[in-house]
Amino acid sequence: MARILLGVSGGIAAYKALELARLATKAGHGVRVLMTPAAERFVGAASFEGIVGAPVLSDEFERDPMRGAFPGDRIPEHDPIGHLAVGANADCYLVAPASANTIAKLAGGIADSMVTTSFLACTAPRAVAPAMNDKMYADGATQANLATLRERGVRVIEPGTGALASRGEWGAGRLPEPQHLLEQIEAMLPAPAGAWDGLRVLVTAGGTREPIDPVRFIGNRSSGRMGLALAERARSRGAEVVLVAANVSLPSSAGIRRIDVETTEQLGDAVRSEFASAHVLLMAAAVADFTPEETSGEKLARAGSGGLELRLAETEDILAGVAGSRTGEQTIVGFAAEHGAEAIERARGKLERKKADAIVFNDVSREDIGFDSERNEVTVVERDGEHHVPLSSKEEVADAVLDRVEALRSGLHSKRG
Repeated sequence: MARILLGVSGGIAAYKALELARLATKAGHGVRVLMTPAAERFVGAASFEGIVGAPVLSDEFERDPMRGAFPGDRIPEHDPIGHLAVGANADCYLVAPASANTIAKLAGGIADSMVTTSFLACTAPRAVAPAMNDKMYADGATQANLATLRERGVRVIEPGTGALASRGEWGAGRLPEPQHLLEQIEAMLPAPAGAWDGLRVLVTAGGTREPIDPVRFIGNRSSGRMGLALAERARSRGAEVVLVAANVSLPSSAGIRRIDVETTEQLGDAVRSEFASAHVLLMAAAVADFTPEETSGEKLARAGSGGLELRLAETEDILAGVAGSRTGEQTIVGFAAEHGAEAIERARGKLERKKADAIVFNDVSREDIGFDSERNEVTVVERDGEHHVPLSSKEEVADAVLDRVEALRSGLHSKRG
C-alpha cells in the first residue's frame, strides 16, 4: 500500500486528522504525521503516534528516530536530513487541516516548520484541505493563495459548508469528513500494476425511475450501494472506472468518472455510449421493467373515487441489447434480484437469454440483505457452475464478484492462447 505523509496545522478540525490517520492505517497504508507547533495546542502527538505506530515530527531540526522511513519499511542505516527524507519517501502528502496561515506560507514558499519545509521538499502528489472560519476562507488573500497552489499542481480539497467552530456560526470552511479525505488521497496515488491495470470498467448502480407526471414515478428502493462498492473496489485494483448512477444520492470517489441519470432510457443511452470502449460491464443497477405508456406534463389531480388507471409498457432490455454487440475481449456481468425456490434456475435462464458471462443473484425476499442494506449475500451463476458468497459487507461482496470477473477473464485469455 501507499506511504501517506499527513501534515496537521493548527485548528479545531485537527481532531478529524486523528480519524483520518486511523482509517488510512486500517486500510493498510503506512502513515507518518507532521505537526505545526499550533497543531499541538489542539491534539497531542502521542495520539497520532499510538494510531500510526511512528513518531510525530514537528521541528525540522529534530532527529527522526525512523530516519525518514514509513511503518513497514526497513529503517536505513544512515541518518538522513529528516525533513528531506520523509518527504522524499512519501507517495503523497496531504495537509489537513490546512489553516489560513499555513496555506499562506505554502503559497509563499515559507519554510518555518516541519510541515512547510517538507511540503517544499516533497515531489510526490500534494494536496491541502482548508479548514477555517468562513470569512477567513472567503477573504481574497486566502483565495489567491489557494489559486497559487492550484497553479502549481497542488490539489485543493474544497471544504464543506455547515456549523463552524465558533458557536452559532455557519458557512464554508468545515474540514471534510475523514473518509472523504482518504478517498481523495487514494485518488492521487498511481494505480497499482496487476490484472486490472489498464482495464476500463463500466458499472451501473441505483434504480431507474419512470415518470408518471412531474412529481410521481415508478421506481424501486435501490440505494446504489452495491454498484458503488463495485466501482470503488475496481478503481482500487487499478481499473479506469465509469459509473452510471441512476438516482444515487451517495457520493463516489474523485477517481471515478460518474454519469448521473434518472430513467431507463437515459441509463441505456449512457451504457451504449460507454460500452464499446469498456473491457468489463457490471450491470448492478435495478432497471425498471415497465414505464407508463403516457406521461403527464402536469401534476395529476386526485381523481376522486374513480382512481387512476395507468397503462404500462415494457422498458428496453439494456443488458441483452449491448451483449449483442460485444466483442471477444469484453466481459459482461448482470445482476438479478430474485425470490423463491426456483430463483437460481431463473438466474441461470437470464444468463443464457442475456448472453452474459455471469449473473449475480441475491434473494430479495430476505429483509437483512439487498435494498437499503449495507450487507449482502449472493450467488455468482456462471456457465460452468455457481459460486456462493456468504453474508458480508457489500465491499466484501464486490471483491468476491471482481475475483470471479478476474477468473473469467483469465480463462478467456487462456482459451485464446
